[in-house]
Amino acid sequence: EVQLVESGGGLVQPGGALRLACTASGFTFANRWMYWVRQAPGKGFEWVSSISTDSTTYYQDSVKGRFTISRDNAKNTLYLQLNSLKTEDTAMYYCAKDPAGHDRGQGTQVTVSS
Repeated sequence: EVQLVESGGGLVQPGGALRLACTASGFTFANRWMYWVRQAPGKGFEWVSSISTDSTTYYQDSVKGRFTISRDNAKNTLYLQLNSLKTEDTAMYYCAKDPAGHDRGQGTQVTVSS
């Protein structure tokens, strides 16, 4: 059974930071591109970042320079470091096996508020 389990979300002030993690099981993690997507209240899923099997990274323009995606294949874990957070980053964040977020975990909530 494929499982993706996110953790690390929380409430943070604008300008703050969080580190999200996603533990994967049930498939060969090292052989898959992986993705972070998010869903803000009342909105659809939005691609945030991707990482290839050789750890080449890609970012949505609005998070470039603030977010960093990484992976540890030995631990079957995907990470997303969120720095300089803004209120508009508030969303449920999901790790996923596809950029549209169809095959995703249960999510972890990130709330940026003063």
